[in-house]
Amino acid sequence: MWWTRGGPISAEPRINDRIRVPEVRLVGPSGEQVGIVPLAKALELAQEYDLDLVEVAATARPPVCKLMDYGKFKYESAMKAREARKNQAHTVIKEMKLRPKIDPHDYDTKKGHVVRFLKQGDKVKITIMFRGREQSRPELGFRLLQRLADDVQDLGFVESNPKQDGRNMIMVLGPHKKKTEAMAEAREAQAARKAGRQPENGSAEELEEEPAEAPAEEPAEA
Repeated sequence: MWWTRGGPISAEPRINDRIRVPEVRLVGPSGEQVGIVPLAKALELAQEYDLDLVEVAATARPPVCKLMDYGKFKYESAMKAREARKNQAHTVIKEMKLRPKIDPHDYDTKKGHVVRFLKQGDKVKITIMFRGREQSRPELGFRLLQRLADDVQDLGFVESNPKQDGRNMIMVLGPHKKKTEAMAEAREAQAARKAGRQPENGSAEELEEEPAEAPAEEPAEA
């Protein structure tokens, strides 16, 4: 609904007896073109089909109306809109914090998280935290950030170059893969895993039920 100087105007189309024109261009339930008919005839057909007469093009001359189940149409439209919002890609910025003198094991762990975020189609903000005298050696942070960018270059790129921000140094990595692509691949992988857990007829289940052939006994030694 939106507002004009004269008050609110409904965005919903006019249906049935709310339609106030002498004739309409009628479209049937299956999309077939019926032609221009008097409004009374269109309403009669709607009642005969147990459907609604819905004005789908009010500005046409004469207005275009269609025979449909308006309640079902509204419900399906709402569900489609909801599904579209659900699948809408939202760019997320993850954050990963490192120390300039991080040990190899911690570095591999942090890098693993960055790899996972980039595979999901998310951006990653890398923050190098300097303490004490480390602030006088920014090259440590630059080298670490460059190393990380090189290690994940197949999955992401440097979207924002390293820059000093007080005691921290920040770099932003962007994913090569779009969020929508990552979501689609994740759904496909999940479906494939589910399919893999369901054995086909006559495969794994039958093999388990069939007893293995017993090995021939060796003659006992005298």
